[in-house]
Amino acid sequence: MILKLQEKEKAIKLRKKGLSYSEILRKVPVAKSTLSLWLRSIGLAKRQKQRLTEKKLNAMKLGWEACRQKRLRTTEEIKTKARNEIERLSNRELWLIGAALYWAEGTKEKSKSMAVKFSNSDPQMIKLFLEWLCKICKIAPEDIYFEIYLHETASYRKKEIQNYWLEITNFPPAQFKEIIWKKHNLNPKRKNIGKNYYGQLRICVRKSSAFNRKIAGWIEGICKNIL
Repeated sequence: MILKLQEKEKAIKLRKKGLSYSEILRKVPVAKSTLSLWLRSIGLAKRQKQRLTEKKLNAMKLGWEACRQKRLRTTEEIKTKARNEIERLSNRELWLIGAALYWAEGTKEKSKSMAVKFSNSDPQMIKLFLEWLCKICKIAPEDIYFEIYLHETASYRKKEIQNYWLEITNFPPAQFKEIIWKKHNLNPKRKNIGKNYYGQLRICVRKSSAFNRKIAGWIEGICKNIL
């Protein structure tokens, strides 16, 4: 009985110092139900409550970080396995991929003089489409030029963004036309904002109305042989 009283007094003192139940149980070996009964009337000072709140938040943050790391590992495992499923692409495969990309992101044949224009903000897609134009479609590099579309709020990063697309495309500055500025949207739904924002690049092919019609025929051929 004396031992129980001593344990109770010790538990109360520890609680008044702001220790959590789990911390007290490590020092006072009793059942959690007993501890709850002893401490149910023990109030905590504001500073002690803050300590417990901070401790809970830190524990939650550790849990979140553990979940994030697990998710990152799982994601990388899935992506690595998927990457290994793709072997070296043949020219025919690249030809079909490029036609499908233009179907999704290219300027369609709506008039007699509609040139080939392809717009995107993904640097990998830009590289792939340029490879398709030059390697598969045999378009001369000098017949290609670029337009950069930027929101006005990114004007202070103009030079940085120009250099970014120069490096991505590996084309000379002379083939980049003036930047086309877009009005600022106060409620943007884009995720690539701030330092991750590099605008949109449009790839244009000179005197390419006939080429645009040919791409339209390829797309029709894909539909005919699949759908």
